[in-house]
Amino acid sequence: MDGATAEDRKAEEQRRKMVAWQIERRGIREESVLRAMREVPRHEFVPSAFRESAHDDCALPIGFGQTVSQPYIVALTLAHLALRPEHCVLEVGAGSGYQAAVLSRLVAQVFAIEIIDQLVVRAICDLQRLHYDNVLVRSGDGYEGWPESAPFDAIAVAAAADHVPQPLVNQLRAGGRMVIPIGNVGAQELILVEKGRDGTRTRALCPVRFVPFTRKADD
Repeated sequence: MDGATAEDRKAEEQRRKMVAWQIERRGIREESVLRAMREVPRHEFVPSAFRESAHDDCALPIGFGQTVSQPYIVALTLAHLALRPEHCVLEVGAGSGYQAAVLSRLVAQVFAIEIIDQLVVRAICDLQRLHYDNVLVRSGDGYEGWPESAPFDAIAVAAAADHVPQPLVNQLRAGGRMVIPIGNVGAQELILVEKGRDGTRTRALCPVRFVPFTRKADD
C-alpha cells in the first residue's frame, strides 16, 4: 500500500485474517467476493467506538437500532447472487454503506435504498469520501424497490421481512437472484430466490438474525 499509514497496514492485515478465518474456512470460494472483502476498509463503515471490533466475527451497531452485518453473512449473500462485472444490483437496507461498497467492486452499478435518513447521509458521505463512485444511495421504502432503474440482475436485502416482497420480485430480471432474510425476531432464515421465466423458486441458506424490515407506513 503506497503511502499507507500504520493504521492502514494494520486494517489491511486484519481484513486478510478476517477473510481467511471467518469466510474461506466456512467454505466461501468465489475469489471475486474474497478479493472485494479484502479490499474494502470495513473499519471505515462502523462508528469510531467500534473500529477496534470492525473485523470481528459478528454484526456491529451503527446507530438508530441498525447494524452492519457479520462479514461471513455479507460474503455468503454476495456469493449466492452469482454476480458478474456487467451486473446492475439493488441493495435494500444500505445501513452504513459497507455491503454496497463491497458490491461496487463486483458489479457495474449499485442502487442502495435506506429508510433512515441519517444513515443515508452518512453512507453517501463515506462512499463518496472513499471513491465508491458506482453506488447511488437514496432514502426510501425498500419494500417498493427502485422501479425506475429496474430490472436488476440481483437484489440483496439486509433486513428481515415476513415474506418476500412482490415488488422486489417484479424488479428482478428473469434469471436473476435475490437473497433476503425471512422470519421474525425469534427465527429467521436467509433465503435465495431465483427468478425464472415461469416463476420463482426459493432455497434456505442458513439461520440468521437481522434487524426487522421497516416500512414508511410503520412510522
